[in-house]
Amino acid sequence: MTDFTPGKGQTRQDLAWAIATGGIGIVLFAALLFFAWHFAATLFLIFAGALLGVALNAITNLFGRVIPIPHALRLTIVCLALAAILSGVLVLGGTTIAQQAAVLSNTLKSQLVNVKSFLEKNGVDTSYLNLSNLNAASGTSTNDEPSAASVPHNLPSAGALASGGTAIVGQTLKLILGTVSAVGNFFIVLFLGLCFAAQPNIYRKGLLSMAPAKHRATVTAVVDRIGDTLERWLIAQMITMAAVFLVTWIGLKIIGIQSSFILGIQAGLLAFIPTVGALLGGLIVVLASLASGWVAAASAFVLFLGVHALESYILTPIIQRQALDIPPATLFAFQILLGVVFGVWGLALALPMMAIGKVIIDFLREDTEQPVKAAS
Repeated sequence: MTDFTPGKGQTRQDLAWAIATGGIGIVLFAALLFFAWHFAATLFLIFAGALLGVALNAITNLFGRVIPIPHALRLTIVCLALAAILSGVLVLGGTTIAQQAAVLSNTLKSQLVNVKSFLEKNGVDTSYLNLSNLNAASGTSTNDEPSAASVPHNLPSAGALASGGTAIVGQTLKLILGTVSAVGNFFIVLFLGLCFAAQPNIYRKGLLSMAPAKHRATVTAVVDRIGDTLERWLIAQMITMAAVFLVTWIGLKIIGIQSSFILGIQAGLLAFIPTVGALLGGLIVVLASLASGWVAAASAFVLFLGVHALESYILTPIIQRQALDIPPATLFAFQILLGVVFGVWGLALALPMMAIGKVIIDFLREDTEQPVKAAS
């Protein structure tokens, strides 16, 4: 007998529709994860361009508080000023930077070889470390056998010459492609940043138009809060990076360390990456200072501790107390996770991504707490 109970067929249709909608949602979410995983490098590149746009827009807004002129004119002045500063640094210190970079590279290679030899003398197995190229670059040999240059050889065969020529061409192509890729990524980020900063309202409206109409007010509040948080953090981060660069450069100059300027630059740039960047920058500074003796290395280590204390206990709490409030252990764990999964991009952009997630979580928490307070 057929059941003609009113509403029962409608309930089955609703259940079937809910199951179908849930299945489609799961499939779309899985497809989104696969897309994000497969094109992670491209997405990080776009995110870096958006961050640059936020930074340029923040500087432009600060400039607008001093001189109330149109946004386009302010952005043009800011871009020209930044380009002039960068060009001045390259013109005035380009030769110094190139020389110090070459000296620093050779110093680090020789010091890594010395560290390897020291570890081997003390019974530490370093066979898993691929330092053969460093040994060749530093002109040292791991045994007492004569070097290859002092051993006479017969003329190579045609096959050996062809094989060597192919290897040289392959390495040259890799170098050229790597350089083109790096320069191309730089200009992509620069172009995206300028586009985002030139017309921020257009991209904001386009992003908000993709949200459903009934949730558009909530999405607008979240997007505006994310923008404000990133602007405050980027301004604070630029001030911190400049301070780390100046203190490191002047301190190493006083100590008498070679390549003090390039070491200060790398310390300032690595300050963009919290915790991991400071540790890596300090390791490079101490390793490069070993060439000047143990006293210089110890002085550089003390300088690194001072710069780290200045950044962690003075600059960050004072400048960034209104920008971000993320526990260090949580941030470090998230950095390691993204660094292992996505490499350098994940490590460098972990903090702004976590800041966006924290803003969304805080907003949702406030939204759920308000009805409870109203009911009580």
